[in-house]
Amino acid sequence: MSRGAAATRPGALRRRARESLTGWGFVGPATLIVLGLSLFPAVWAFLLSLQKWNGFATPEWVGTRNYSEMITDADLGAAVLHTLVYTAMFVPASVLLGLGLAVALNRRIVLIGVYRTLIFLPFVVSAAATGILTTYLFNPQFGLVNNALRILGLPQQGWLEDPSQAMLVIAIMSVWGQAALTTVIYLAALQDIPAELSEAARVDGANRWQTFWHVIFPQLAPVTVFVTIWQAIQAIQLFDVVYTTTRGGPLGATETIVYYLWNAAFRELEFGYASAVAYGLFAVTLIVTIAVVLWQRRTAKGITV
Repeated sequence: MSRGAAATRPGALRRRARESLTGWGFVGPATLIVLGLSLFPAVWAFLLSLQKWNGFATPEWVGTRNYSEMITDADLGAAVLHTLVYTAMFVPASVLLGLGLAVALNRRIVLIGVYRTLIFLPFVVSAAATGILTTYLFNPQFGLVNNALRILGLPQQGWLEDPSQAMLVIAIMSVWGQAALTTVIYLAALQDIPAELSEAARVDGANRWQTFWHVIFPQLAPVTVFVTIWQAIQAIQLFDVVYTTTRGGPLGATETIVYYLWNAAFRELEFGYASAVAYGLFAVTLIVTIAVVLWQRRTAKGITV
């Protein structure tokens, strides 16, 4: 019997090796493409962040000077502040609106499939279309919003041409486009919550609000953490709506970190400094994500105990 096992062992090994090679033959090309499009640019950008290069001349090695210059860059500081203001407006609004829409759509009513589809449509609209719609709605001269204010006898606003209002308009249009994803995620999570929990709470005398706040919402805590992190990352990386509407204006009031990065790289041709800003943004995003996840785990552990 041991001889038969010894005889079949080389055949089994060859078969396993052949199956392994076949599997790698299928996934290998795609893996190489993914690695080539992710790891290589990341490594190259990091090396570039340690140099001064305008895209044409010979790169000059400057070490960490690009990173030190970021600390004293007033324009970058203003872009960071604008991004934080936008994040503070966009993230809570998108999460709360998505949750509210998901609760409203989590019921059996006529044409509910149509309503859910219509809610998701803004998410698949291109940034260019969103920018055109934003300009059409909030243009101070012929925008639809100012026309409505004029009919109601209310004072018209500067909107995209007012430094104090432009970022608010950007946040509103971003919420219109991004809240759909939050709605879909919350809706899927709500449908996974057993109906028996709500029924038991109502039998105990809880009203709808108490049932939602004390029974349903705690079940959504992991989803809330996920969508908050996701929307925060989207807010920090805001570029497309700004590019298609204000181009950072008026007076730099809507210049975000990513738009500042793009401007430094492709207008001022400071590729090394722009790469340093990109890595700084990556570090901040990573730290925020880890901090929120650790906080959520600690909170969940405390609730469990």
